[in-house]
Amino acid sequence: MIEIALPVTIALVSLALILNMYRLIIGPDAPDRILALDTLYINALALIVLLGISVASRLYLEAALLIAVMGFVGTVALAKYLKRGSVIE
Repeated sequence: MIEIALPVTIALVSLALILNMYRLIIGPDAPDRILALDTLYINALALIVLLGISVASRLYLEAALLIAVMGFVGTVALAKYLKRGSVIE
């Protein structure tokens, strides 16, 4: 069962990545682009975890944790910049 579900899930997450890239490029304003970037890193995180499951390696899970932390910090910094005009007070 996992042999069928894993490739299908990887394909669907890859499609979500492509659609998020489209929203990031075409997005009507800056908050929509920040949301697209946030969703993009979450989908990249899911794809890395799925690839880690498919090759049975823990290294991918460690990379996913690093991407999660960097993505969160990046999203907070961009939102703060949009709200106040500067990141550091």
